[in-house]
Order: sequence, then structure tokens, then C-alpha cells
Amino acid sequence: MSDMTPEQAAWMRDFYLRPLKLESATTLKVITAVPATAADYRPDGASRTALDLLRHIAATDNRFVETVINGAFSTESIIPEAVQSPAQVGEWYTERHAGNRERLAAVPAVDLIKPVDFRGLFTWPAVMFLQLGLHHTIHHRGQLSAYLRAMGAKVPSIYGESYDAAQARLAAQPTT
Repeated sequence: MSDMTPEQAAWMRDFYLRPLKLESATTLKVITAVPATAADYRPDGASRTALDLLRHIAATDNRFVETVINGAFSTESIIPEAVQSPAQVGEWYTERHAGNRERLAAVPAVDLIKPVDFRGLFTWPAVMFLQLGLHHTIHHRGQLSAYLRAMGAKVPSIYGESYDAAQARLAAQPTT
């Protein structure tokens, strides 16, 4: 990765802008599917609560994009402590992610290859954190979507129609 050129990094950034937008919309559907009354749900004592998990998803999805924008990885909390319901997390996430995508599109190509240390584990060109962040978000979004039905919520369509979305569609069809 150290041989990446600014032009290659700019291509990679531009390539990831569309999936970041599409995946953020899907992530929002999963975040907002969590009922406020089930925010404390956890499938096991070792698991995060639904609220902790959706706050983690919203914060880290933005953190990885901000790593590219700022040229440094930070572990500082970015989601306000007052954001404590699925609806509030969804609103904060949507607004911050949209702004970050705009800021990301304007990052100069030369800044995209700046070496960024990830917690002392590895150092990559900044732009590589887009892929890492996207995979991280998809992983945790899958965890959260697995919580939904167990907590009594409906699972939204993610990469195709979900069972719950299909049932709603069928129920809405006129009977003859």
C-alpha cells in the first residue's frame, strides 16, 4: 500500500463514495428499526445492548470516514451523550454521515495517501480506512439486524426483501 499514488487514492475514494451513501441508507433503516422500548435488549449478558450497538455503529461509521478526512485515527467519542434513542441516533448519524461524505469528496488526492496509524496495529494510507470502515459497519449492522426479530421488531430489507417486508407487502395487497 505504500506505493499507492495520489491518483490511485483519489480513484479509490471516488469509488467508495457511492457505496458509503448506499450503505448508510441501509444502516439507517436498521438503526431506526430498533424500538425505543427495546433499547436495553441484549441477546446475552456478554453482548452489547441494542442502544450501545447502534451508537457504536453510528459513531464508528463516521469515525472511519473522518479518519480519511483528518488524516488521523481517533478513539475519542464523537457521538453526543445526549443522543440516547434509536431515532436520535438515526438523526445524528444521517446528518453527520452526509456532511462527512461531502467533506470526503473534497479531500486533496495527496492527503488520501497520508500514512495513518491504527491503534499501533498497522499503518495504512488514509483512503484504505474507507474499506475498513465499510466492512466494520456491515459486520455490526448484521449483529444489530439479528437482534431485531428477537426483540420483537421487524427486520427491514437490507440487500433484498426481508421476510418482514415481504409479509407487509403481501398484507397490503388487495384480496379478491
